[in-house]
Amino acid sequence: MTSFGTIIGPVESTRNYKACIVAALAGLDLATTPAFQMGVDNKTPEYLAKYPAGKVPVFEGADGFSLTDSSAIAYYTALKAGSESTLLGQTAEETAEILQYILFAEGDYTPVMAGVLYPLLGYLKFFKPAHQQFEEQFFRFLDVLNTQLINRTFLVGERITVADVVVACDLIMAYKLYLTSEDRKKYRNLTRYFKTIIAQPAFKAVVGDVVLCEKRIELAAPAKKEKAEKKPAAEKKPAAEKPKKAEKPAEDDDEEVEVAAPKPKSKLDLLPKPNMVLDDWKRFYSNNETKPTAMNWLWEHFDAEGYSFWKVEYKYNDELTKLFMTNNLISGFFNRLERARKYAFGNLLTLGKDDDNMIWGYFIVRGLEVPEEVTDAADYESYNWTAADHTDPKTRAEIEDCFAWEGPSLPRECYDGKTYK
Repeated sequence: MTSFGTIIGPVESTRNYKACIVAALAGLDLATTPAFQMGVDNKTPEYLAKYPAGKVPVFEGADGFSLTDSSAIAYYTALKAGSESTLLGQTAEETAEILQYILFAEGDYTPVMAGVLYPLLGYLKFFKPAHQQFEEQFFRFLDVLNTQLINRTFLVGERITVADVVVACDLIMAYKLYLTSEDRKKYRNLTRYFKTIIAQPAFKAVVGDVVLCEKRIELAAPAKKEKAEKKPAAEKKPAAEKPKKAEKPAEDDDEEVEVAAPKPKSKLDLLPKPNMVLDDWKRFYSNNETKPTAMNWLWEHFDAEGYSFWKVEYKYNDELTKLFMTNNLISGFFNRLERARKYAFGNLLTLGKDDDNMIWGYFIVRGLEVPEEVTDAADYESYNWTAADHTDPKTRAEIEDCFAWEGPSLPRECYDGKTYK
């Protein structure tokens, strides 16, 4: 089979994969450049004369046609498959949807994914506030895809298209480096979809097996600089002996020296030590079934003098629309509660359905009132915080169902939620 062109760039690259997978699906021969060296071959005068931006990959057709941008090359490859191919959809509407997902992946998701992963990989400088913002957007975009894939095997229609190839390739780094087993459970629709796409024979032929993340990649600690060996100091001539200063009288050994106590970081640190350690509860909750195991532990150990329960409800539920957007509101609120991390635990749930949903949940906080660490959060005023009596059977049942994300006492059907711990 004669190659219709060559994709120039490193073979082991998620960007190169796209066109190669499409070519495999279409039964086309697309040549590659296994010897290509990134940062070397795309910096030569010859390369830059043809492709001034130095972008990789590029496509050079057997007929002299050239093209840059990985998704554009994948789209063009699908066009070469002919009108009988379904890779670009079977109707104008499907083709438009395919373009929609390609543009979403390239214009929205990929820059944000890079903002999360590239600083951790050392490609960009790490700034914590910027990284947190990128991470919030990153998970918001995953929420979008997860919601749209609830009842779909593929993104568009009933067969694999270029949209699936582009989106799956752009997800590879996230699934290999950042999305742990817990994340994959949370985004179960997206994970099911991703596993379906990477199991396709054409995908496996190009990419091989994708090993899913076990531990999230972390920022590497900067290497310590070795201290230079000190050169032996030159011998100095003995200086003239200086007169000794009068020695300060020794203090009486029985006299107590007053040392200033460290200033507490929070008013909550001045409260009497509680019988229950909140971190012990957080660990037990994370490592055990919520009902009955974790909840039995909580009721046995809960210190009503050291902690209090609060029902938390969003004030503007009538303005909420899409479920995934409501869940993103909870994520944003939790991100701005960082000061309270040491003093609070809670679950906020997204209940209901699209265009008819609510935010509802319960919190445990240190002390008997809502602390400044919570009230200082920008979103606090958007929620009603009501003191809850955990000894009341109805309230206790609500707390148990809230922390388990399921149960008859929930006001509505649970779509999703977030745990603050």
